[in-house]
Amino acid sequence: MRPKANLCASASAALAAVLLAGCVTSHVVPREQALQSAAIGLKGPDAAPAVDWWRSLNDPQLDAMMGDALAGNPTLEVALSRLKLASAGIQANRAGLLPQIGIDGEEDRSHLSGKYIIPPPYAGTDRWMGSTQASLSWTLDFAGKQRALIRQASQSADAAALDVAAARVALTGAVAQAYVGLTRAELQIGIAQAFVASREQSLALARARSRNDLASDFDIRAAETLVAQAQKSLDKAKGDRAQMTHALGALAGRGADAYSKIAAPALSLDAALPLPTALPANLLDRRPDILAARARIAAASAGRKAAKADFYPSVDLRAFLGVSAIGMSSLLSSNAVTYGAGPAVHVPVFEGGRLKAQYKAATDEVDAVTASYNDLALRAVQQAADALSASEATAAQIGDQQKILTGLAETVRLDQVRVRTGLGTQLDILASGDRLLEARQAQADLEAEGLTHRIQLLVAVGGDFNPNTPARSAANDPRGASLRAKS
Repeated sequence: MRPKANLCASASAALAAVLLAGCVTSHVVPREQALQSAAIGLKGPDAAPAVDWWRSLNDPQLDAMMGDALAGNPTLEVALSRLKLASAGIQANRAGLLPQIGIDGEEDRSHLSGKYIIPPPYAGTDRWMGSTQASLSWTLDFAGKQRALIRQASQSADAAALDVAAARVALTGAVAQAYVGLTRAELQIGIAQAFVASREQSLALARARSRNDLASDFDIRAAETLVAQAQKSLDKAKGDRAQMTHALGALAGRGADAYSKIAAPALSLDAALPLPTALPANLLDRRPDILAARARIAAASAGRKAAKADFYPSVDLRAFLGVSAIGMSSLLSSNAVTYGAGPAVHVPVFEGGRLKAQYKAATDEVDAVTASYNDLALRAVQQAADALSASEATAAQIGDQQKILTGLAETVRLDQVRVRTGLGTQLDILASGDRLLEARQAQADLEAEGLTHRIQLLVAVGGDFNPNTPARSAANDPRGASLRAKS
């Protein structure tokens, strides 16, 4: 009757553990809910991946730089290392579902007690005591803990892979924006050089007029000040060009050796890009950082399930086969063989609140990553909306500025006519020419700002990321090498 009694006791303890688990866990539930697209007003047409969008800027040097950046940027290397670490965690957790087999052996020189259960002639003597044993252990995952841990590791690996994709999207945007900055600096250098030349002409004219008593030293000093201001603009533009060159070198994973190899850009600041006209309904599904945050919610939920499984009984199948004996000569005899097999059951009855605390912590983790996801989703909407509004506003300003340019160019033409007919002076042409150059500076700034906003919008809606590609496959795609080959 004793085996039956033991079985009944084990069954009762297991049933009690199941009931206790249900009672404890039913009161600990996540409080946060992940935001959905419709709830935050995303109703525009879906946006498609903008594959290699930077190629529409028609600058071979930019294409080559983008390839170098995607192939050798340290930020991507860090993200890929985290992906490898997360992938290794999947294999480690999968191993928990498989039988574990090991072999252990030992041989010790021991003095055996003469006052214990060891009989003569061994009692009170020094002997070699040895054992060799092969063991097998197999955890039967009835409560699903190991499967939950595998899912947690898998979702964490997906999140790490999506982090790589997000880093790539951000990197392409950073390279393109720095290249726009370089283009702007080159344009401003050209305009500033024309400014310096124009104001040097004004200074020369002021000195000539002073020699003819038609101008005073005050006029000369004023003209010299204007030359210095123009030179200051030129120096600033050259400094901006140097900074953009350094930034592009760093983004490509290069050092000072790359600076001298960067030539003047060939792209046009009014280049068209495949942009959405409204906030797309699939914005949250297009951004890899948002999808990574979702994967972390799934990973945390799997961790919560694994923590819940700790409340339930666990069953292991164990077996061993080996030899053990006193004295080396006896170790290989048939009587030294030892073996055994059977189940091992663990039923949690009282853990001092440890399991409940772990389950609550796992639930709190779900709330934490869900709150982080919601914050990221709202910021993603704001980023896209800001970029869309800024792009539209800058486009309108560029149109207005173009009208100003046209008007000032006509003023310069009329001043030239006035000079030829004797109704105006060279000073009038120089003054109106300076106003035209100032307008061109503002136009260059606006066009660079407009292209930057369009690039920011493209990045804000996911860039060239394709959400239909498996995350880890996309992360392992050697994009840098392929881009370099195309270039």
